[in-house]
Amino acid sequence: MNFLITSLIRDNIKKMKKYASARDEFSGRAKIYLDANENTIGSPTNQTLNRYPDPLQKQLRKSIANYKNIISPEHVFLGNGSDEAIDLIVRAFCEPRIDSLMIMSPTYSMYTVCANINDVAVLDVPLKPNFSIDVDQVINIATEKQPKLIFICSPNNPSGNIFPEEDIEAVIRNTNSLIIIDEAYIDFSDTPSWNRKIATFPNLIVLQTFSKAWGMAGIRLGMAFSNTEVIAVLNKIKYPYNINDVTANIVLETIKYPERKEKMVKQIKVERQRLMKELKDISVVKDVLPSVANFFLARFDDPDAVYAYLSREGIIVRNRSRQLHCEGCLRITVGTREENSILCDALMQYKNKEQ
Repeated sequence: MNFLITSLIRDNIKKMKKYASARDEFSGRAKIYLDANENTIGSPTNQTLNRYPDPLQKQLRKSIANYKNIISPEHVFLGNGSDEAIDLIVRAFCEPRIDSLMIMSPTYSMYTVCANINDVAVLDVPLKPNFSIDVDQVINIATEKQPKLIFICSPNNPSGNIFPEEDIEAVIRNTNSLIIIDEAYIDFSDTPSWNRKIATFPNLIVLQTFSKAWGMAGIRLGMAFSNTEVIAVLNKIKYPYNINDVTANIVLETIKYPERKEKMVKQIKVERQRLMKELKDISVVKDVLPSVANFFLARFDDPDAVYAYLSREGIIVRNRSRQLHCEGCLRITVGTREENSILCDALMQYKNKEQ
């Protein structure tokens, strides 16, 4: 593809100088660190936390690149959750009050939140009622409006479906935008990641996270995979020490045991099928939509009443009934076997009370 990343980067971002610490500039092996005004004695509870973390997370990026079969660490960006990567992508490429980005409703709301924070216009090309991409409409509007970014959440949140590869590739090949594929839930599907295509498509960014399948939402670590130019831009504008040592050390240890993650994913997929099947047998549930994520949409005649009832019972789900194509729907995360049974029992009790 004849695509130049430099043509999309904001001019002020091109011109700015990256914040640099002495440790960025020092390439040797240090004996004494007296450069960053740290407390050199230590900290009250942990002697190692008095030092700033590696601003470029070299060891962690290398380990993740190896685990993900990414070309090199230079193709990996790490953020404080995927939300930081989303915000930085908008800031790097979209000029406030001038540029636009495209979303496909219903989808993850942070794309619009970040656009609003950065004063960037949002072009919404809704999914079809069956939650598929309107490929022709996306390409036509992208050709006319020239959005800098196009966000595609696959598997999609809140619908739980994954988009066919040929649909996404058509958008990648037929637009002049950066295409961001958000794969937060990819581990729960049987579809390979788009990160295998970052060398093929220079306008592709793939987002993933440790929050979902890895079960580490509390440490806040998101990943972006792309060509080296994009990754360099994101590293240029991020805060210097955005990934703390506690997070880095936990991930470095955890990814040594990918079989544990796979075991959890398998358990969740089994529970997903069991829960969806049991809900279909409860008369108050009108429909359960297919999903390859760790959540799904269930449709009710009166979702607000069901939501309120479950809340009173101490069961919190997400009311998505006011989103496009999600009329009557609650979004339900797959819980543990015990939690899922409690949910089903509560819905049975609701049904009985209604009768």
